[in-house]
Amino acid sequence: MIVKRFKKDMPVYFDYKDVKVLQRFIDIYGQIKSVSKTGLSAKQQRQLSVAIKRARHLALLPFIIQG
Repeated sequence: MIVKRFKKDMPVYFDYKDVKVLQRFIDIYGQIKSVSKTGLSAKQQRQLSVAIKRARHLALLPFIIQG
């Protein structure tokens, strides 16, 4: 069963400094969730991936989740 999130609670712009929002789109293994699970458009998914990658390079988010 695929669970899609509703778009009403999605931000218009993904900011790499907003770690709480970005963590919602990362699974327990540290991977970015797919479009089918996030319910984002293709443009929003690209913005999300860029924001997550920037946050990882600035050490705001981990590359992998340990534990």
